[in-house]
Amino acid sequence: MKNLPTIREARSNEAEMLTALAIRSKAYWGYSQSFMEACRNELTVTGNSLRSAELHYYVAESESGLLGYYAIERLSDREFELEALFVEPEFIGNGVGRALIGHAKNLVKKLGGIALIIQGDPNAEKFYRAAGGVLNGMRESASISGRRLPLFTIDLASDDVA
Repeated sequence: MKNLPTIREARSNEAEMLTALAIRSKAYWGYSQSFMEACRNELTVTGNSLRSAELHYYVAESESGLLGYYAIERLSDREFELEALFVEPEFIGNGVGRALIGHAKNLVKKLGGIALIIQGDPNAEKFYRAAGGVLNGMRESASISGRRLPLFTIDLASDDVA
């Protein structure tokens, strides 16, 4: 992607678009239909979640429309969790995800955070490591019983966030 996308707060009327984007992005990795159906609730964005004071949703867009989004949640005064980061399949590998994670890191720092926790899809491990994530454990999937997912932490106190 030649030009960086514009990143802005998500609007409360974009829940259905963000849900559809998340499903397309997750399906990019070749998961089965039954796997995707099991993940549907976890991938669903609601108007209530977009209006929540606990969650912060931001979208990346260009003249061609929405390219991706992320959501963060405050866990404590200094710790936040990346609740979601999804990119339209045709833009995966083109810098949209990198722009979104950079924006998320900057936002967390502005909000006083020093750590960003990420439960990542195994296919995104390289991406989160490149973003400064350190693998520090595993967490059981909320959608698939017995599936364990990598857990990363980005230390923002020592991270040079651009």
